[in-house]
Amino acid sequence: MSNSRREFLQSGAALAIGIVGSVAATSLAAEQTATTQPQNLLPGSRQISVPSVDSPGVSAEIQVPRMKFGNAEISRLVLGHNPFYGYAHFNKTYSSAMQDWYTVDNVCAVMHRANAFGINAYNYSTAGRSPQDLARFQAEGGKMHLIAYDSSSADPAVLVKNLKPLSFHRQGEVVDVAFRNGTMDSVREWCKRVRQTGVLTGLATHKPEVIELVEEQGWDIDYFAGCVYNRTRSDEEWKKVLSGELLEMPREIYLRSDPARMYKVMRQTPKPCFAFKILAAGRISDDSIEKAFRTAFSSIKPIDGVLVGMFPRNKDEVKNNAEIVQRILTEQRS
Repeated sequence: MSNSRREFLQSGAALAIGIVGSVAATSLAAEQTATTQPQNLLPGSRQISVPSVDSPGVSAEIQVPRMKFGNAEISRLVLGHNPFYGYAHFNKTYSSAMQDWYTVDNVCAVMHRANAFGINAYNYSTAGRSPQDLARFQAEGGKMHLIAYDSSSADPAVLVKNLKPLSFHRQGEVVDVAFRNGTMDSVREWCKRVRQTGVLTGLATHKPEVIELVEEQGWDIDYFAGCVYNRTRSDEEWKKVLSGELLEMPREIYLRSDPARMYKVMRQTPKPCFAFKILAAGRISDDSIEKAFRTAFSSIKPIDGVLVGMFPRNKDEVKNNAEIVQRILTEQRS
């Protein structure tokens, strides 16, 4: 069996077997000890030894190129939040595998490793355990610009005051529900509250038409985050797309024709954009990962970035992704 996160997703047999707890509980730091032997792995798989977590402030040779965002220089590859807390966007088994493996130690270790490769921005949410994990990472000397988002009913001004992010945007699913229900004024009011705090203000969406609407209406925001797969279609919209059929798990359908539509509106707006789920939440096969990154960076503006979650249980996704992005962007500059 391949060690790839993506092929793991595609293996029904592996999912049926599940992830055994002792592997999930093993911290990333422990895996880096040369004498550590993997235990209770899936049949046919092996636990790789992830290279040592670099000390805070120590850089790897490979560094992800940066872009200007507000008054900061941030990496064009931004560390995603979802895998840390089990938001796999596949099924409950895979979500549980992420939750089990991503202990506090492993979350912080992966963030430090991202720092070592020049990834200095994090798509942060205050949900669950993330505030405690971020506090520990920072106490250990780690540094990330927070591209933060929220889906709650909490006062965004209070959240910004406590969090001090570089930017703050409304979560995409909340925005898409408002768009479908004709209540986008509520999102606009939320953005106005964030604007009053002085931080960069934005919104996320899975729907290209949301970005078009906001631009047409001239909202006072600074940036967009766009999922390149429109996974928030209603049942009726899916039936229209799928010739009357409706698949199981309709919230997790990924059409190959979707990315081009989102990339088009990202190019059209002069505002910075962050493309997310460019790897279709792990559905892209290993031999197509670089192609997906190349499609993203050739389709967005030089002032845009990508948000990518990582799950380096079986391979060093942080290093691999950093290498790919550095290679692509170096070629674009030459």
